[in-house]
Amino acid sequence: MLVLRQGVVTELGPLAAGEQQLVVDVEGLGARVACADTALVGRCELGDDVVINTQAVDLELGSGGFDVVHVNLTRGLNAEGTEGAHVMKLNYSSLQHAVLPVEDGDSSLPSPRPVGVCFLHGQLAPLAWAFAQAGGDSRLGYVQGSGGALPGGHSRTVSQLRADGLLAGFITAGASYGGELEAITLAGAVAHGISELGWDAVVCAPGPGIIGSGSRLGHGGMAALDAAHTALALGCPVVIAPRMSGQDERTRHQGCSHHTQTVLELLLAPVTVASPPGAADTIELGCGHKVVELDVDLDGYKASGLPATTMGRSIDDDPSFFAAALAAGTLLATT
Repeated sequence: MLVLRQGVVTELGPLAAGEQQLVVDVEGLGARVACADTALVGRCELGDDVVINTQAVDLELGSGGFDVVHVNLTRGLNAEGTEGAHVMKLNYSSLQHAVLPVEDGDSSLPSPRPVGVCFLHGQLAPLAWAFAQAGGDSRLGYVQGSGGALPGGHSRTVSQLRADGLLAGFITAGASYGGELEAITLAGAVAHGISELGWDAVVCAPGPGIIGSGSRLGHGGMAALDAAHTALALGCPVVIAPRMSGQDERTRHQGCSHHTQTVLELLLAPVTVASPPGAADTIELGCGHKVVELDVDLDGYKASGLPATTMGRSIDDDPSFFAAALAAGTLLATT
């Protein structure tokens, strides 16, 4: 069952990257901080009667732990949808909506271009920055798949990377939605970005946050397996940005995370894994995978003004997390 509560909007916060922050007064619960996905449910005004989903906060989740506006009862009941759209996202749920997919009329396979695969959204900014430093005028596009947040508008990072010219475009694929363009599948998104938008390389990564159970197979990092297999099936060389940490309190994520190790073990064809200097021996290889060590510019990235924290740890606290993503960006630009 959905955990839904009705309340009244009492404060309007900032509107950024397609999300509006609010304070909602809920009877019996008091003031609740909530977010409205404006592309999906529209903007809210003071005094609006809204229904919010409180499940994540009730469970005290650190990732995704905020209330979400499910519907605005005051002004959200008369929307017309997107004209001409006929393909559903979030289909058969109460939030299903029609989109215009990039796959319409596009049946060509792309010419091979390198595809980078991330395990966490936090790897996206350092990878894109390093790609730009090494790639000159090469154009990097971003495809958001599953594994983390599904709304494309939830990422402030993507907005900043687009504004700074570090990403050439943004497609949400599969269950993800709300990007600049929509794709039914990861394959369709990658092919469209390369063949139609002229991307020189693609990075596939989940949205912010991650789904996790602590088990070997039950985590959002497994989306990297799908992304890598999709790229390989399209004939694209794959560069893995390994999830690394020197400070994560969980032993399964220290060194090269078990998320990365599991995907490398399950992959059905060889890929190339990027590594900062001295870290290659923490990566267990199989299936003919290759590790490439590259120098990274941590100080340069730190001075860039791009996001430099991961799960509450700064780049100074946990440099190996950022170093691995920087190495992947450089390798992607030179593959």
